[in-house]
Amino acid sequence: MTDRQIIDLFCARDETAITEAEKKYGDHCRAAAMRVLGNVCDAEECVNDTWLAAWNTIPAEKPERLGAFLSRLTRNIASKRLRDSKAEKRGGGEVPLVFEELEECLPSSDGALDPLLAKELTAAVNRFYKQLSSRDCDMFIARYFSARSFPEIAAAFHVTEANVRVILSRTRKKLTLYLKKEGLI
Repeated sequence: MTDRQIIDLFCARDETAITEAEKKYGDHCRAAAMRVLGNVCDAEECVNDTWLAAWNTIPAEKPERLGAFLSRLTRNIASKRLRDSKAEKRGGGEVPLVFEELEECLPSSDGALDPLLAKELTAAVNRFYKQLSSRDCDMFIARYFSARSFPEIAAAFHVTEANVRVILSRTRKKLTLYLKKEGLI
């Protein structure tokens, strides 16, 4: 069944839309949720929440690319679940925030990245951060590889939190330009 047919089923409030979306995109949504949560039960619940969110959203908003739309719903639901879970357990987690910050820099995909593209993207990011100044590179790694919070990075580098935010914002913009130049976004 095509994406347009599935969207039409959602718009017609036909429950087979959920079944068809599950058949076509269930594995991609589960993989996206697993990458964020790392837990099969939580990932499955997120996928079920994705179908409900799609049911509630699609009549008002008709996505052009159903796979990308469902992937985004799943990532958002999984990130929120992880953020809520970390907040309850440890006073807050940085992983979902890090994903949100980097989302603007990375290519969007319908579900999982193609393994070849993922490998090229990883190599490009590695080349990119090696071109940065020592301080900027260390801050970039602390935030986006170690998921350290802004206050932790500020304390480690003896700068203000605002300074860290500005440096990382500029670095993300440089990363976006670099990935565009490399033809990856």
